[in-house]
Amino acid sequence: MSKPFTGVKVVDFTRVLAGPYSSYQLALLGADVIKIESREGDDMRYGTRSNDWEKRGLAAPWVAVNGNKRSVTLDLKQPKAIEVIKRLVETADVVVENFRPGVMDKLGIGYETLKKINPRLIYCAVSGFGQVGPESKTAAFDGMIQAMSGLMSITGFENNGPTRVGFAGADVMSGATAALGIASALYQRTHTGKGQLVDVAMIDAVMGYLAQQFTEHLMTGRVHGQAANLSVTRKPTGNLFKTRDGWIVLAVMTDPQFRRLMKVLGREEVLDDPRFVDWATRIANNTALHEIVEGAMKTEDSGTWIERFAKADVPAGRVHSIPETAQLDLFKHRTVLQTVETEHGPIKVVGSGFRLEHGGGSIDRPPATLGQHTDEVLKEAGYSPAEIAEMRAAEVV
Repeated sequence: MSKPFTGVKVVDFTRVLAGPYSSYQLALLGADVIKIESREGDDMRYGTRSNDWEKRGLAAPWVAVNGNKRSVTLDLKQPKAIEVIKRLVETADVVVENFRPGVMDKLGIGYETLKKINPRLIYCAVSGFGQVGPESKTAAFDGMIQAMSGLMSITGFENNGPTRVGFAGADVMSGATAALGIASALYQRTHTGKGQLVDVAMIDAVMGYLAQQFTEHLMTGRVHGQAANLSVTRKPTGNLFKTRDGWIVLAVMTDPQFRRLMKVLGREEVLDDPRFVDWATRIANNTALHEIVEGAMKTEDSGTWIERFAKADVPAGRVHSIPETAQLDLFKHRTVLQTVETEHGPIKVVGSGFRLEHGGGSIDRPPATLGQHTDEVLKEAGYSPAEIAEMRAAEVV
């Protein structure tokens, strides 16, 4: 069964995380993603832990966002390599890059040049601050964008200062935004016939995910602070609570849920306490309510409470470690965790974060070794074995 992007050819110049995450989403959904790497390879191929996978140039962080892609090595400083790129672009649908603005132009393969070769080309450029504006030439990294976008200012505990989220959030949000932008441009091309530039600024992308916080500030002037583990609603029972052996997050947001919670906790007298008669009074007496709830929850272990909450329809989730989450039974019925065979043995990776009834995302080929598909792709582009051998001798590939 074909996938949504079957037949779509992507020439991928991206490195590290934001860009590769975007092209990975397309590759999962059937696009033929040709990853252009230097002869030394993407820096992410080689990590800092010196395990066997990293020594092979298949470090887990790289594998996580480069499955299904074909790897081609090219020295883009050589004119012959630029000739190869232009030939590939003739039949490509998408080019993705996350260099600093201007780098691709200096190489002679910027958007203005490539669109003349292929007017139907979708050219996606991911950068820190976009292709236009006073900061367009400024290099950007995940932590820098987390800081400048406002994300860190609302994360963590007030007494500890601004806090980064626990993953490369700005990179991943930017990659997801880029994938959506490319998909939108491809769909638009079906009825206009035209390619276009997709300009993704990382700071824009993160702000897009903070739509509620920015809109509320712009409408009302409210300045959001660090909420620790409290729900964005500021309702006291949308928070983290300690149990006898761990932690549970409650997501009790309605009055019926609140009543059920107090009944399960054995604290039904709280329902008649004037301090907690509605959400306004509960918020005003947040600390006292938190102590009551946590005091009850500390008497039993997390597993017991999760079972009781589930029976009473009280929204709650146990705080799991990454290994614990990966072992949850629910993933036996989902497709987000997938196994791919490699010459070194099977590995499990994360696929698409959604399912399609027909032709959804899947891992269909093992992660590529550096330059594994160079000859294959060059042959498809029309180069003869002799020409390929000549390029190898000249260290073009």
